[in-house]
Amino acid sequence: MATQFHEGEIAVQTQAGVRSAAERVGPSIHPEIPAAAQEFLLRQPMAIVGAQDSAGRVWASLITGNPGFLHVPDGHTVAIGAHLTAGDPLEEVWRDGTALGLLAIEPATRRRMRVNGRLTQQRSGNFAIDVHEAYANCPKYIQSRTWEQGGDADRSAPHVSRGAELTEAQQERIIKSDTFFIATRHPVAGADASHRGGAPGFVQVRDANTLLFPDYAGNNMFNTLGNLAVDPRAGLLFVDFDSGDALQITGEGHVLWDEESRRGLTGAQRVVEFRISGVVQIDHAARLRWRFVEASPFNPK
Repeated sequence: MATQFHEGEIAVQTQAGVRSAAERVGPSIHPEIPAAAQEFLLRQPMAIVGAQDSAGRVWASLITGNPGFLHVPDGHTVAIGAHLTAGDPLEEVWRDGTALGLLAIEPATRRRMRVNGRLTQQRSGNFAIDVHEAYANCPKYIQSRTWEQGGDADRSAPHVSRGAELTEAQQERIIKSDTFFIATRHPVAGADASHRGGAPGFVQVRDANTLLFPDYAGNNMFNTLGNLAVDPRAGLLFVDFDSGDALQITGEGHVLWDEESRRGLTGAQRVVEFRISGVVQIDHAARLRWRFVEASPFNPK
């Protein structure tokens, strides 16, 4: 039987006992942008992109612009009318042919859409995604927030700092976070970017080089964990919604299935242990600011 899923996704679905359920939702993955999603992309002021750098490390990055910077000239193309922040670790691979995963997310409505494909350079000099697959995800674990453009005081130039492990201040930021984004890849299927959310503290800091985060009940497709099963390299992105700062982390994610690993992580069905090999912090990465409205009703208590 033909399937939408690669070998890593199938392995995780099988171990989780949801193989049949995954095949039922598989047809929601489209080879082009559905017409109903085109307007959604058009009104977004931000997106998350994931890709592999020239050294083989995977990163998740924030890209922002005025609404309309993402537009769909045809169902197989998403044009990107904005650039990565100077100093972003994916800046060097923002070129023709790069496998890219894009997540467009609207916290106010808890809607999100994933678009995966390859970058292509257009005649204008801007880039677009040649779409291989596109699909919406459920609203679970998305905290409701509204956005606004920052004022003149928020026009400071981005400042980039790099390291091999987390500082104490970065660890504290992660512990307080209710949201992060994750980029993964598969050698054939390409790159992917996704969202993770929960109550503050749902990401645990074991030490300066190790994080633990839960995998809650979701859509049973296991795109992220399926990629990790084949290639553990991944990137995490923590956005400071008050300041527009971005904390980017690269390393390897390993899925832990044992009950002991889930202890202290309420609602976790599995746990990912993330081993950090590099950190990039970009202060003033975005002029956008987000106002917290309410936590997701799906967050485990």
